[in-house]
Amino acid sequence: MTPLPSAQQLRYLIALADLRHFGRAAQACAVTQSTLSAGILALERQLDIQLLDRKVGKRVVFTPIGDEVAARARHALDALQTVQAVADASRAPMTGLLRIGVIPTIGPFVLPGLVSRLHAQFPHIRLSVNEDLTGNVMDKLVLGRLDLVLLAMPCACEGTETLPLWRDDFMLVLPARHPLAALEAISVERIGTERMILLEDGHCLRDQTLAVCRQERGWSTPDSEEEFVVTSLYTLVDMVADGLGLALLPRLAVESGILRDLPVVVRPVTGCQAWRTIGLAWRPRSPRAADFRLLAPHIRPPSVTAPPAD
Repeated sequence: MTPLPSAQQLRYLIALADLRHFGRAAQACAVTQSTLSAGILALERQLDIQLLDRKVGKRVVFTPIGDEVAARARHALDALQTVQAVADASRAPMTGLLRIGVIPTIGPFVLPGLVSRLHAQFPHIRLSVNEDLTGNVMDKLVLGRLDLVLLAMPCACEGTETLPLWRDDFMLVLPARHPLAALEAISVERIGTERMILLEDGHCLRDQTLAVCRQERGWSTPDSEEEFVVTSLYTLVDMVADGLGLALLPRLAVESGILRDLPVVVRPVTGCQAWRTIGLAWRPRSPRAADFRLLAPHIRPPSVTAPPAD
């Protein structure tokens, strides 16, 4: 009997087809690059076909048959994952392992209370939590390494089912001595000439901040040598307190106490669509979709006063 490709081999192939980069595909699969490369090569030998065109240098280019095999591998892996998901769904709701991904601009403000609330409400569930950038958790969701993702929309979440939970307004954070601090609310036009502190590339909040600021026609991204880029919201508010610029901060973070008595003030932004939507994402046709919808009302922290999603 001809041996069939393993689920792990299919994961390697799909990750490489999606990311077109051996290093990022290996990271998405939580293996070394050499392990992933060896797995792809073993699959080629097993199938006796060439999946990759290795005559084009360092670029990852699939052969026509490679593209077809990758597409069929995706369907096959979905079917395999459905087998376990159907078994999980056949038991009582919210039982068994639930692997949740969450992004860094949500996790610190939701996870501490969320885990205890879920354990109290659903004592038979086993939670596994992975915090990472939006692109990474979405890759893991597609590859079947996560069941559910808590994220901020708009984002690149095409090809998944999403459920909006609540609207998370953006608040302008500025030094207490800044001239604009005297205003009760600040229009987007007033921040058009201000230096904005941004999160680094890969954070959806960076893109969302730029989208808000660009609604003011006079605003443009600062020159790279003048731009302040940080890796966390905690560093961001520290830099605002030091007078290095202004920043947009989600209400979720503000109401969770991130400002820590720093010499800053927070003001609402007017004159534009200044909010993000917190929501859930999962793979299409997941047998556990009913579980995810049952989970949704328990996500929002009780201290958050945000309105429901539109």
